[in-house]
Amino acid sequence: MPLTPRPRSRRVQAALLASAVSVCLIAASAPSPAVPLGVGDRLFPHLGNPGYDVRSYDLDFTYPGSNREPLTAVTTIDARTTAPLERINLDFAHGKVDSVEVDGARAAFTGAGEDLVITPRAPLAEGSRTRITVRHTSDPVYTGEVEGGWVRTADGLAMANQADAAHVVFPCNDHPSDKAMFTVRVTVPDGYTAVSNGLPTGMDRASGTTTWTYRTQHPMATELAQISIGRSAVVHRTGPHRLPVRDVVPAKDREKLEPWLAKTPAQIEWMEGKVGRYPFETYGVLIAEAQTGFELETQTLSLFERALFVRPEYPKWYVESIMVHELAHQWFGNSVSPRTWSDLWLNEGHATWYEALYAEETADRPLAARMKAAYGASDRWRAAGGPPAAPKKSSNGQKIGIFRANVYDGAALFLYALRQEIGAPAFALLQRAWVTVHRDGVASTADFRELASRIAGRDLGDFFHAWLYEVRTPPMPGHPDWKSAPVEASAER
Repeated sequence: MPLTPRPRSRRVQAALLASAVSVCLIAASAPSPAVPLGVGDRLFPHLGNPGYDVRSYDLDFTYPGSNREPLTAVTTIDARTTAPLERINLDFAHGKVDSVEVDGARAAFTGAGEDLVITPRAPLAEGSRTRITVRHTSDPVYTGEVEGGWVRTADGLAMANQADAAHVVFPCNDHPSDKAMFTVRVTVPDGYTAVSNGLPTGMDRASGTTTWTYRTQHPMATELAQISIGRSAVVHRTGPHRLPVRDVVPAKDREKLEPWLAKTPAQIEWMEGKVGRYPFETYGVLIAEAQTGFELETQTLSLFERALFVRPEYPKWYVESIMVHELAHQWFGNSVSPRTWSDLWLNEGHATWYEALYAEETADRPLAARMKAAYGASDRWRAAGGPPAAPKKSSNGQKIGIFRANVYDGAALFLYALRQEIGAPAFALLQRAWVTVHRDGVASTADFRELASRIAGRDLGDFFHAWLYEVRTPPMPGHPDWKSAPVEASAER
């Protein structure tokens, strides 16, 4: 998700507050007390749930033909318990639950905060495999000023789950540390096309409807799930190494958007030249006629606003660099996901780095100039949002509030400092090693520091701490003349 100022008539937030939505649970009787749990994330302690590891999600949605009516849904979760469980907590914050089964037997359930709390007929032993089936609705209409999860487009729906809105759409373990395989099945009326992450595995037609099925070949965090429903054109081409590239655009804009779509294979090739082979089974862009205020790196199918490509005030080089930002996330953030939300800088700092590097190499927009400007603002960013690896919680409680300049250009500034400190060859080796060692996994700031120290041949602990955790920006190696502007009292970004 890029944080680059662009003209907007409004900026729609993509996260939910508990107070902004309600969970409508038709609950069978369950022992009390049921309480919301979490994995203890420093920023969001109630996200995710302890005691189990999700291996796969099977999501089955039926779209009624209107994006103002709830979809009917069945979510099936295959998991392995990591502790004895008398209850199973799932994150779910917006919808009506009709029934729950655990291993084929009806189970009691109730709501607690933003959790769906399930009581199976018998406790689950540690190390056991279990299947949880939830029949529910998935409502694309939200009350209040805060939105997330489903995004209503001009002709249907798309999805924007970052940071915590997947559990607005379906019950899940909504934290990036628990990645899983996904199968997505979407039934739509004739005339609509449904597309999701991964590759298509089937298309079944019935009277008046079509069911589209997709399956990922690599694990995915819940925040990266994507489903597009609309009167869409799906455009196919081939990328490097015969990679299937598919783009999803409003059918009426197919020809108008083709010049932008055609750029993706070369952009993939450029990224591969920097960090190695593309990590997934397919890629493409989803261009939605909607107003979100951001673009989003949903896995294998990045979400973009249509306005980015058709409004004349956006220079060509800028649009292309934003496309590369979301593409870079497929390596940094998607294949290698953050262990905690405090590790967000690893996603956004790297994506911003390659966005800026691409602009330098293809459009003569000097990286050093951008980094010098970032250095000048860095102390202000740290004061407002915290250091890159210790972001502050947003003052208004919205989880998307952690997406501030300190984790974008502020984190890219650290990468520039690291390259200055260890040299360009070691830095290039680090980038490739990072996405290779941790491919399809999760990793932390400490993991990045350890790998960088090994490659540099010396302990970089003090260097990392100063740049990533201190409230003042350290001197820039090689640029003693760079200065950061004084910090003044200012509102949070």
